[in-house]
Amino acid sequence: MATINRKAIRRRIHLRIRKKVNGTTERPRLAVHFSNKNVYVQLIDDDQRRTLASASTREKGETSSANVATATRIGGIIAERALALGVTTVVFDRGGFVYHGKVKALADAAREKGLKF
Repeated sequence: MATINRKAIRRRIHLRIRKKVNGTTERPRLAVHFSNKNVYVQLIDDDQRRTLASASTREKGETSSANVATATRIGGIIAERALALGVTTVVFDRGGFVYHGKVKALADAAREKGLKF
């Protein structure tokens, strides 16, 4: 009996998503990642291969936990940083994670702060 390797499955799903999702200068990719303890979000311009802005729970003053409340807070932070750069629309890259719970909370928080996707 084969064991289930969840990381490998998520990686395969993420590669399938990345074939279709591409960030540009006008509409960068909002990439999310969740580890057991932290939440990471980046605004990425794939044309120039640059990270425009990022936010995570590893920053000073943030609590290190990957739950819905933390994801909501980080979603609001990345939206504020994006709007400060003049970015209003993004492409959402859920990173192979199911659009439910933490991922949905982060996306909804970013939408509430003014990002469109």
